[in-house]
Amino acid sequence: MDWKLEVVVVPVSDVDRARDWYRDRMGFVLDHDQEVGPGRRIVQLTPPGSACSIVFGTEIGAGEPGSLQGVQLVVDDIEAAREELLGRGFDPGEPAVMAPGDGGTFLFFADPDGNGWAVQQYRGG
Repeated sequence: MDWKLEVVVVPVSDVDRARDWYRDRMGFVLDHDQEVGPGRRIVQLTPPGSACSIVFGTEIGAGEPGSLQGVQLVVDDIEAAREELLGRGFDPGEPAVMAPGDGGTFLFFADPDGNGWAVQQYRGG
């Protein structure tokens, strides 16, 4: 049996601001933005190349905005990822090398609500 992680719920305070930030600053693909019932809205975005999406909206999940921490996006080239983010007007800071032998290098950042993310380059195997 396959157990696939396909959606991570991100707690946000402002749905439109979060949608715009993940789409425009992070380059995530907007999959859905729809009302699914009275007062219930779902926004789903997917990082390019990922099989896992994020979702937020109104009446979606529990958790305080900013309480999601430690989600990682994995890339082949941390410098290219940083340059792409800089080109989108977002500065994630300098890469931090955690494990020089295997390329364990990270960028850390937070969304407008303080949800903590990392971009990881890993060449081990």
